[in-house]
Amino acid sequence: MLVFLGKRLGTMILTAICLTAIVFSLVNLRPNLERLAKEQVSPRMTDQQVEVWLRDQGYLRPWAERYVEWLGGVVRGDWGQSTRFRAPVSEVLAPRLGLTGVLMFWVLMVMIPSALVMGIVAGMREGSLPDRAISTVAIGTTSTPEYVSGVVLTVIFASQMVGLQWFSGSAASAAETGPTLQNFALPVLTIAIYGMGYIARMTRASMAEVMTQQYIRTARLKGVSFRGVVLRHALRNALIAPFTVIMLQFPWLLTGVVIVEILFNYRGFGWLLVEAAANNDIELLLACSVVAVVIVLATQLISDVGYALLNPRIRVSG
Repeated sequence: MLVFLGKRLGTMILTAICLTAIVFSLVNLRPNLERLAKEQVSPRMTDQQVEVWLRDQGYLRPWAERYVEWLGGVVRGDWGQSTRFRAPVSEVLAPRLGLTGVLMFWVLMVMIPSALVMGIVAGMREGSLPDRAISTVAIGTTSTPEYVSGVVLTVIFASQMVGLQWFSGSAASAAETGPTLQNFALPVLTIAIYGMGYIARMTRASMAEVMTQQYIRTARLKGVSFRGVVLRHALRNALIAPFTVIMLQFPWLLTGVVIVEILFNYRGFGWLLVEAAANNDIELLLACSVVAVVIVLATQLISDVGYALLNPRIRVSG
């Protein structure tokens, strides 16, 4: 296992370096640098003045030299200065990540239990009425993007058009005073509904496959009740595949967060990423990319290790 972890960590580091190098190159393209110069000084700058400003700021140095310097700063905790917020990137990024962490916690608390229950109920009796109903709902939720379901939920539960003003159509107060049922329900449901269907379908497929195995039939022939077969024999093996799927939802949650946070005016990581892109904040964009890369690679590592531990048929060797 230690050899496996060592190889995985080495691969993660190389992947992170490659991905950050690509992002570093893209955000430092010449048009972006020229736009940054005019935003920081004056829109009426001449080409010669832009060239002088870029040279003075060090943007015209060799790419490799600048990348190594930036990467060394990231390792030391120096993320640079945000041109959009006029503050160190670390001071801007940390609280926004915390806000998104709170949102993701409640999304997972709603999404995972609901999806697992739906998938298990559907997979216990393949082809039954509950199976068909749950599968239909799961397909419907998976095929509906967040910007559609978010608008629909807002119209139904937060607007004056329908009259059910149960919740708030904005989550701005959740970021300022803390989440409540009224200001946090819609963004949580918008993200959870979309991911819930995919996890439920994978759980249902895994459960249906397990229920056809020989050891399940043997347990039934020995007189074990259907409930006992499901809880003691089928459930553990059926949850191996959904575990991997759940861990791989985290990278998707990053993209879903961007849409939902803008839609509900929740100023977390997704909102910050859009602000950095819209205002050509190079240092902040790079910091957001590092966070995204680390989250994706870390969840993949946890997924691989967890799958190896949960599945006794998998043996990790050097």
